[in-house]
Amino acid sequence: MTSYRGEPPGRGADADGAVTSRLRSAARRLGRAPSTPGEFESKYFEFHGVRLPPFCRGKMEEIANFPVRPSDVWIVTYPKSGTSLLQEVVYLVSQGADPDEIGLMNIDEQLPVLEYPQPGLDIIKELTSPRLIKSHLPYRFLPSDLHNGDSKVIYMARNPKDLVVSYYQFHRSLRTMSYRGTFQEFCRRFMNDKLGYGSWFEHVQEFWEHRMDSNVLFLKYEDMHRDLVTMVEQLARFLGVSCDKAQLEALSEHCHQLVDQCCNAEALPVGRGRVGLWKDIFTVSMNEKFDLVYKQKMGKCDLMFDFYL
Repeated sequence: MTSYRGEPPGRGADADGAVTSRLRSAARRLGRAPSTPGEFESKYFEFHGVRLPPFCRGKMEEIANFPVRPSDVWIVTYPKSGTSLLQEVVYLVSQGADPDEIGLMNIDEQLPVLEYPQPGLDIIKELTSPRLIKSHLPYRFLPSDLHNGDSKVIYMARNPKDLVVSYYQFHRSLRTMSYRGTFQEFCRRFMNDKLGYGSWFEHVQEFWEHRMDSNVLFLKYEDMHRDLVTMVEQLARFLGVSCDKAQLEALSEHCHQLVDQCCNAEALPVGRGRVGLWKDIFTVSMNEKFDLVYKQKMGKCDLMFDFYL
């Protein structure tokens, strides 16, 4: 599960330094001071033992009571699990859209995040059906009607080593966070469940326990790169989209275009979307510690991940 193929980890110090230098420069250009670990810590608040971003404060009860429609399609992920890519694939499959169309639209307006300040709960409530809604919240904090099977939920998980690298890069570049701690320190926070949206380990296991629910489709990010055709077929079947073999092939080709565009975009850090990114960052020591924590927290769960393809 966590053994290596090819080159082992061990270039972490140089890679971490390069990432840190680039992102500090970006922060200076934007005229903001990066957050120290202590300042970073103060940006979150705890809700029933889970660290949540400040914009969730005061709205968790309203979220729990959010009115769900049978026609809703929800995309739920822990942050940096391939959400942007998944939302585009889901939109393409469910709407029969063209990849070029998606590139011209603001896809986030079409698929708002439930807990984000914009557009806000009141606006999302009034969206025309079928609504496509995203969230990063743990299963237990989602609207209670979702637990009753009242609408479709697509959950995607990503191997935690690639995820924590992407989450670190995200926090380094995010205007409101501009985190300036080291990757090693950030990774310790991840292993100790001290980041926004709480424990990744609990997040994925909660949904894994519900993978057999009729309204839940559990996907893995790595499978999108390994066998996109099968994933598109799963999505089409789950969403009730009927298509023959030729239509499925055309749909899969469009989705391949989206994957290529997302993973090779010039604006993104090189290789951010690829599987096995962690090997460029993790040192051998960090990897050993991570594997130990992973075994402790996931040992009773039969969910398996690919850490490279």
